[in-house]
Order: sequence, then structure tokens, then C-alpha cells
Amino acid sequence: MTSSGRHQHLEHFVSTAPFDPRSVEALTPEQERFYLASQWKLMWWKLKRHKVALVSGAILLLMYLIAAFCEVVAPYELQTRNSQYVYSPPQSIHLFHEGKLVGPFVYGWERSLNMENLKREYTADPSAVYPLRFFCQGDPYRFWGMFESRFHLVCPAEDGILYLLGTDRLGRDVLSRIIYGARISLTIGLLGITVSFTLGIIIGGLAGYYGGWVDNIVQRMIEILRSFPEIPLWMALSAVLPVHWSPLLIYFGITMILAILDWTGLARAVRSKLLSLREEDYCTAAQLMGARPKRVIFRHLVPGFMSHLIASATLSIPAMILGETALSFLGLGLRPPITSWGVLLNEAQNINVVALYPWLMLPVVPVIVIILAFNFFGDGLRDAADPYK
Repeated sequence: MTSSGRHQHLEHFVSTAPFDPRSVEALTPEQERFYLASQWKLMWWKLKRHKVALVSGAILLLMYLIAAFCEVVAPYELQTRNSQYVYSPPQSIHLFHEGKLVGPFVYGWERSLNMENLKREYTADPSAVYPLRFFCQGDPYRFWGMFESRFHLVCPAEDGILYLLGTDRLGRDVLSRIIYGARISLTIGLLGITVSFTLGIIIGGLAGYYGGWVDNIVQRMIEILRSFPEIPLWMALSAVLPVHWSPLLIYFGITMILAILDWTGLARAVRSKLLSLREEDYCTAAQLMGARPKRVIFRHLVPGFMSHLIASATLSIPAMILGETALSFLGLGLRPPITSWGVLLNEAQNINVVALYPWLMLPVVPVIVIILAFNFFGDGLRDAADPYK
């Protein structure tokens, strides 16, 4: 408005010419690459920016590869023992001997028995040089129980020893047993989370989608299960397993116990999400078009909170690994001849053994590493699952 009170005419800058799509400026290659990218590609781009998650993912991939090929990676077969080197301390790897480059090797041990405390004492013997052998023939084994082989990535020298993490009370290599134990401890988490997620998504999905009496029954069942202390309930159920069962049945029994008791948290999360999402327009449209509840839940509703499911999975797997480790440590989980990280730690319960032979506590290191790696990798996946935020 002007000072005289009259309206000032403003020129209209919108073009009245007919719209020509070919006259619109084309997207740059970078813009086109971003706007036309798929959901999975956007998730991968965002995950790549999370450096800690990438490192954790690489660690997890390496650990599972080692578990898959543990017979090849381990320098000794699982039950190989040397009674002359009971409770041998870890050996150090050297490259130079008397000023000359020899390559990776270890010195042998000179053994003696301390009569005051009855402890075996080992001192390095510079005259015994044992070079490491790579891609070599070593202890025979059955790969995944299917075929015989003797191929190893690394082996001790001929007529030599190689105990990088020491030996146990029977003269067995601790490093080899940790590598073999990775297969059991890592796969029990994957199998358990498969069963747990199946139960959680199905039961929680039915409760959230239907509501009413179905929801009431599911919630009361969850409350009953969650009212019991977790570890005592694990112990009670694992103690029920028959002692005459084979190691394989014990393995699957422990897996089912951990899975059956872990689905409740996920079921509640799925239920709460479905209660809010089932009122959305796209869900109503799917129902009006005749979609069955199974299709509505798994095709339309579950993908809406996939990031939460991913985060729950990466937290549940380490929780199951810890559960198996705790039960086996207490002697109520897996038992020899099955070897897991918890079974190995069970041998270190005696404080006197730990004080004299602290390397028997080394199986706790991969447990800590795998738990941290899963947590960091889960954080990255949870952020990447929502690439538009």
C-alpha cells in the first residue's frame, strides 16, 4: 500500500506460456543417481558413512568365516594333546634369531617342576628354533564331519610345538580350542534368533493386528514369562535336559531354551507398532482390497518398522551368546566333548588355576569382542534402515 492509500500494482512473474516438459532443465548425474536409487542402495550409502559399524561388520564377518573353517584355521585338531606341555604358557612369535632373519618362529621350552609350589615352570630354549609353516599338512580332521583332510593355514614345525595362547590341564592348545568353540558359540546365537524372531513376529503380530481377547492372552503369557528371573529360569530348564542326550541334542536343547525365553520383548515391540500402524490409510486400503491378515502384517506393516527389528536382532544375538556362555560356565549348559567359549571358561572357575595360569581366561576376550561388534554394527544398521532421516 502506498502512502496515499492506493494499492500498488504488482507485476505477475508466472509464465503463462504452455508447459513444455522438454524445456525443463535435466537433473545432473549426481542428482539422478540419488533420486533414482533404490531403498537398499540408500541404506548402503548411509551405512558406509558409519565407520565404526563398518569395522564391526568386518570383525563379525571374519569371526564367522573362522567359525565356518575352524578346522583349517586352527593349528591343532580339537582333541590333540601333549602331556609333556601341560599348562604351557603362551609362546611369543619372533622374526630374528642371533641377528639373522629367520621368519616367524617360536622358541621351544625348557621344562622344570618347582617343588615348593608344585608348579610347572617353562623357560625359553634359544637352541630350539621352530619356524611356523603355512598352508601345510598337520593334524588330520573331518571337515564339518564330512571328509578327511590335513590341510591347515598354519602348523607347528616338524617335531616342534606352537602354543600361541598356551595349553590347558591336558596339554591341549588353547588357541585351537577357542577357534573350535567359536563355531558353537556363534551359531547358537543365529539359530536362537531365528526361532525367537519367528515366534516374536508371529505372536506379537497377531496380538497387535487383532487386539481384543487375542491381545489379552498374549500379554498375560508374556507377563508370566517375564516375571521369572532370567538366569535361574535358564538354569532350571537346562537342568531338565536328560543327561543321556547326545551332545548334538544338548546343543539344540540349549538353543531352544534361549530362543523360547527371548521372544517376549520383540513380541511386545511388534504388538505396539502394529496397534498404531494398523489404522493407517494404506493398511485400511489393503484390507478393503481383500488382503488377508498374513499379507497385511508381513507385506505392509512389518516393513514399516524394519529398523527396530534389525536393532533388536543385533542385541538379541549377543544376549544369547552370553546366555550360552553363562550356562556352560556354571556347568548347566553345553558339556564336553562339545567345545564352546563357555565350556572353556568353565575350566577356569578355580581361582588358584586362574592365579597360576591366567591364559585360561583368554576365551573371555572373543566374547567381549563379539558383543561389542554386534552392538556397534546394530547401531549402524538401525540408522541405515531409515535413510531418509
